[in-house]
Amino acid sequence: MEKGTLVEFRNQGDRRLGVVERPDGKSRWIVLDERGQSTSLAPRQFTYKVVGQTYNSSEIPDFLQQVESYLDPSSLEVAWELLVEDGASATPKEMANLLFSQAEPSQVYAAHCLLSDDKIYFKQKGDGYEPRSASAVAERKHQLEVEALKARGQKEFLQRVQQALAGEAVEWQKHDRHRLEALEKYGALLADVTRGGVKYDSLAQAYPPPAQVLETMTMLERTATPQGAFGLLVDLGWWSANENLFLRRSSIPVQFPNKVLDVAHERLKSPPPDPDQNRLDLTHLKVYTVDDETTTEIDDGLSWEMLPNNRERLWVHIADPTRWLVPEDELDLDARKRGSTVYLPTGMIPMFPEILATGPMSLVQGEICCALSFGIILDETGGVEDYSIHASLIKPTYRLTYEDVDDILESGVREEPEIAALGKWAKKRKSWRFQQGAISINMPEATIKVKDDEVNIDLLDDSRSRELVAEMMILAGEVAALYGKTHNIPLPFRGQPQPELPPEEELLLLPAGFVRSCAMRRCMPKSEMSISPLRHAGLGLETYTQATSPIRRYSDLLTHFQIKAHLRGDVLPFSAEELKEVMMTVTSITQEVVMVERQTNRYWALEYLRRHLDKAWDTTVLMWLREDSNLALILLEDLGLQLPMFFKRAVDLGEEILVKVIHADPQKDVIQFQEIVYQEA
Repeated sequence: MEKGTLVEFRNQGDRRLGVVERPDGKSRWIVLDERGQSTSLAPRQFTYKVVGQTYNSSEIPDFLQQVESYLDPSSLEVAWELLVEDGASATPKEMANLLFSQAEPSQVYAAHCLLSDDKIYFKQKGDGYEPRSASAVAERKHQLEVEALKARGQKEFLQRVQQALAGEAVEWQKHDRHRLEALEKYGALLADVTRGGVKYDSLAQAYPPPAQVLETMTMLERTATPQGAFGLLVDLGWWSANENLFLRRSSIPVQFPNKVLDVAHERLKSPPPDPDQNRLDLTHLKVYTVDDETTTEIDDGLSWEMLPNNRERLWVHIADPTRWLVPEDELDLDARKRGSTVYLPTGMIPMFPEILATGPMSLVQGEICCALSFGIILDETGGVEDYSIHASLIKPTYRLTYEDVDDILESGVREEPEIAALGKWAKKRKSWRFQQGAISINMPEATIKVKDDEVNIDLLDDSRSRELVAEMMILAGEVAALYGKTHNIPLPFRGQPQPELPPEEELLLLPAGFVRSCAMRRCMPKSEMSISPLRHAGLGLETYTQATSPIRRYSDLLTHFQIKAHLRGDVLPFSAEELKEVMMTVTSITQEVVMVERQTNRYWALEYLRRHLDKAWDTTVLMWLREDSNLALILLEDLGLQLPMFFKRAVDLGEEILVKVIHADPQKDVIQFQEIVYQEA
């Protein structure tokens, strides 16, 4: 190769020019760039040779300046239009003549640069370039437009991310949301540490990031793991640090579709005809609704009346949402999809739109309300002697809390003898159930509430008022089931097989109280659902169905649909097979709801304990989880929480121990306790 030949080569992908200086061995050449720096290159590394004259390295900048004046990519489109019809190819020299009417070295090199950089009109073939077809050009233009839009979108997304990270308010765009939603799905996989037992540090291995997530995280220079996605969403203010990943990982709908909300508003505006035109008027009865103070869906009320023959009748009034819907309509199908109201520490997700659930469907104090009323006469022992069920009209008199009822029962308020009577019959009723074999397992229960990021755990009192309400609800469930059994109506009957409890002498070896109750609870079989009556061993009932929460539980709503249709003499809305099919679907959904509620409660319990490190807690050793490694289940009595603990010494079941939390990580589902040992002086 002649000294002074101007050649093109690539350096880290960039186009460079140099002048051949001298050979370097047998097969390489020393090339000087415009700064006089030398590079040893093999001939195959030359991507172009400028022919026609020789150069000094100092002349390269002037040459490039000449070339620059010809580098107009749009000129290639004109050349393509001239060549595409004939399909004629062109060398850089021929292209220079076509574009510039001359073929000086700078012009030929400019044509080479244009052609080699072109991604639209020409493709290289040997030493020349042939025009692409019209369709190929159109497709490539479209691809480049898409890529340009994507690049611009990425740039704008990055700008909005930086704004959000700086704490500025950001209006996310539609295409941003696709990215963020993909990150949500990936970040929610953290829930599987608890849900599926996947190890926290192995999540990314178990769930490799999808392409869009990988692209986004790489672009933002973040680690493409579920932990990384979660952290990014929190940093952006898109998620809270305590986002409910269990809920996000589930199939539980959080929002109501617009079409369902539209139907709800329409029903409110124009109530449908009441299918029960001959409702029994019970508005003369004094009706008490008893709930927690925060309850908004009021679905049951109680009454007591003295009959002319000095017999007493108990009334359990249940809200009647079927007044506002029919089987298979939009409201019903959406409720079926949800299965039940979801109760979480941070709030609830109702089964029906709130405008209906907390309004006309509820038993609102002072308003005439539609109800399904169970009139029940008990015998002296507490067994059901007689009953009747009616579609009714009631007018709730008092909205009471459990605390209100406890006060009335304890003080014996003369103005409310009905409460005392209800309390008396609740006691008899409980006694009767235990004579029938009911099993009592008393373990402390607590409610966890989160408001404004403040976590509170409150023990539920085993109060007379709660016992009163519970017994009346169980009674209504028994009566509903008796009606279904008597009239051969398929209902979602609920049962529980007889448990195989440890022998009495074995139970007596265990410490009385929580340890013994815990051992019994482990023996209790799961409840069962059937369209035929079942014995419920735990409640001590030969037949039972849930009927007292139709606003909050879909299975209760099914019971209402079936019983009310029978009361009217209508064809049952669900045959046995249809009911079985619906129950299978609803049971699957409600199991998921229960799981999410349980996991969420556990998360907030650990978060509560994390915020109270070093606080001393009274605990009882309940049972062994792995006795060989001293892993036991302990009960934090003040909180009603049951959690695992490793002991560094031998302990006994029932032993009361003072502990503190030394580490808690709700996201990793980790809790570590340490026994507090006070040294005697």
